[in-house]
Amino acid sequence: MPVPQPARRAVARLLLAAALGAGLSAAPAAAQAPAQTLRVVLINDLTAIDPVLSQAAFARNHGFFVYDQLFAFDSAGQARPQMVDSHTVSADGMRHSFTLRDGLAFHDGQPVRAADAVASIRRWGQRDIVGRALAAATASLEVVDDRTFTLVLSRPFALVAEALARPTGSALFVMPERIAATPANVAITDPTGSGPFTFDTREWRAGDRAVYRRNPAYRPRAEAADGLAGGKVVKVDTVEWLAMPDPATAAAALQNGEIDFIEQPAPDVVPTLERNRQVRTMAYNPVGFQVWLRLNHTQPPFNDPRARQALLHVINQQDVLDAMGVRPSEQVANCPAFFFCGTPLESRAGATGLGQPDLARARSLLREAGYNGGKVVFLNATDSPLNNASTLVIADAMQRAGLNMDVPAMDWGTLTQRRNRREAPDAGGWNLFVTVANVLDGQNPLTNQYLASPGDTAPAGWPRDEQLEALRRAWWEEGDADKRQALLDRVQARAFEVLPYIPAAQFRTLSAYRANVEGLRPTTVPVFWGVSKR
Repeated sequence: MPVPQPARRAVARLLLAAALGAGLSAAPAAAQAPAQTLRVVLINDLTAIDPVLSQAAFARNHGFFVYDQLFAFDSAGQARPQMVDSHTVSADGMRHSFTLRDGLAFHDGQPVRAADAVASIRRWGQRDIVGRALAAATASLEVVDDRTFTLVLSRPFALVAEALARPTGSALFVMPERIAATPANVAITDPTGSGPFTFDTREWRAGDRAVYRRNPAYRPRAEAADGLAGGKVVKVDTVEWLAMPDPATAAAALQNGEIDFIEQPAPDVVPTLERNRQVRTMAYNPVGFQVWLRLNHTQPPFNDPRARQALLHVINQQDVLDAMGVRPSEQVANCPAFFFCGTPLESRAGATGLGQPDLARARSLLREAGYNGGKVVFLNATDSPLNNASTLVIADAMQRAGLNMDVPAMDWGTLTQRRNRREAPDAGGWNLFVTVANVLDGQNPLTNQYLASPGDTAPAGWPRDEQLEALRRAWWEEGDADKRQALLDRVQARAFEVLPYIPAAQFRTLSAYRANVEGLRPTTVPVFWGVSKR
């Protein structure tokens, strides 16, 4: 599927290679009148609220409701000040000074201070792959006064503002200092932020709904909303995030007017929705998604690179796309690019396999790796139609290649907990799982958290490869964009040798919404400021 030209323009910036889509201008704040309740069904149910401790999309989505960011990406992929009023950089690029906007306040009425920002950066820097990279390059991070803080680098880091705009993985949101002081390995329980919505904890029932109220004290920026940046003007009183894991139920609810928006309807129900005059569809994520097959590098058989390489000769991306029911118009044929096809950082260096399977070659590599028929545990999130379909078709191909597959069914929330377990697969651990990532998750060597291979501090799967880490670090330290581009092929080629994960397919999906909903923009991440109902 060729990426549409508007999306290509949206990803034109080399630094980020991210498409958030063209923003629609929001009307001035004074003209807005909050009205009604917006009922939405997102990819997953909300089961945890700590966007630092959890890397799951539901924690990130929650974060965009209740928190604000220091910087945010606009529709051209540029990091723009959000909570920050001014940002100055020394001539050598090693000292950054930040001043916060005046009048920012948390939901409890307390002012947002530089100390809150610094504490939030420090907690985030212990968990997130981008945060750790920035922390490793930081000599000092200090509060100057209530609105100003400084960051001094110990070595080059070309993408400071872009790092602070981190929207996925463990996204960087600003919390009160008292909450950000929570150890990074302990979940927060207080959802106080300074964002455009407040979280109604009394209404939160996992498996049913999460409820967000308009924050009347929020002061949006004066600029129009653009991507994830600009003025966050809330036009509805309430957003209800409903749990509807059955795609047919969600589609029926949308057609009946019981809900207003589905982020990712199952592909097989989209034609039915398109025939309904009261329903509209849009590419909320214009570049699309990738199916990432994550391997546990600490447990046999995939602790051996030959066993990981074997899967390149097992997986057929076309089979994965067809199993998910993705229409041909929304498919990307044979995409091995770790940084997504259709972006300026697309590379096919080192790519092999992922097309017509070669099971004889796969079996040979598995024998070389010492595979002896042991059980392979492939976690399956059955509440996500796309995850479920891709898991089942990949597991079937692996079974045909001679692997002894065990595919336990669970919901995504349970999977996100189990994937953190380091025990052997037969003692409650795991070997494989599938996640569906958007372009912001995989946009470049710095921000692609599943590419990171530092070992024990990597996300679940814990790959370790010093050469890949050195190449990644060289990429984000390089201040010259042309030289950084030259480094990219080396990163891609090394990733195909060691396979921190396998890009198993790329595709787009369409979101669906009621015709009386206005202001939705292709922001990749679901956000609901600027959205209203007629």
